[in-house]
Amino acid sequence: MARVTVEDCIEKVDNRFELVLLASHRARMISAGSPLTIDRDRDKNPVVALREIADSTVSPEDLKEDLIHSLQKHVDVDEPEAAAVPMLGGSSASNSDDTVEFDRMTEEDLLRGLDGLVPPAGSADDDND
Repeated sequence: MARVTVEDCIEKVDNRFELVLLASHRARMISAGSPLTIDRDRDKNPVVALREIADSTVSPEDLKEDLIHSLQKHVDVDEPEAAAVPMLGGSSASNSDDTVEFDRMTEEDLLRGLDGLVPPAGSADDDND
């Protein structure tokens, strides 16, 4: 039965190596609980997978996409083009008068400001001493 099934599958998938990959992936899907698209007829999962491919109840292209997706560990996400996304806070012709000013502080100014801070009076640490 399996030999005839492989001969039927070659019409759907030209490369025998690719056929083995797709059928084994589909057999693993069936083992994991994926619903069958044909009657089992006491066949094992690899034969059922080949019969599904031969009967065109499962698309080889869909199996190939699913196989590739299952093997990927990192999926690249396409970032939008800079021209497609407007810049936030960017200057425009209508807001040319509204410029954003940021306070700049040197490290010495920051240290002088920290030296001037005093701890709050009556903290829990003072009561324990």
